[in-house]
Amino acid sequence: MLSEFKDFIAKGNVMDMAVGIIIGAAFTAIVTSLVGDLINPIISLFMGGIDFSGMGIRLSEGEDGAVFAYGNFIMALINFLIIAFVVFMLVKMVNRVKDAAAKEEEAVEEAPAGPSQEDLLSEIRDLLKKA
Repeated sequence: MLSEFKDFIAKGNVMDMAVGIIIGAAFTAIVTSLVGDLINPIISLFMGGIDFSGMGIRLSEGEDGAVFAYGNFIMALINFLIIAFVVFMLVKMVNRVKDAAAKEEEAVEEAPAGPSQEDLLSEIRDLLKKA
């Protein structure tokens, strides 16, 4: 059972997925900072100093009361749109590279291979018979 688990973990797809998840988490932190530290201040500048992260409606009284924090939702939506756009661009770039590689393979496969060794030997034999 343990050796089967080791084989499963050692497969390339599982390792690729793990690396993708780790990089995705780091990328999410970068985008969150981008939105919170750079984009939101610019948006608030154009909207008269409104800070999205603090926007909300208090649903109950008191310090610990529930808050309908739609500003945090707006920030999360902006984060999602940026991440989705970057992932779209990465997929588009990877597909372009794959298409270029496939075209190169097709060009190599379609190129005439030239005569085989048997063809050359047959031609030499035929020329020797004529001589």
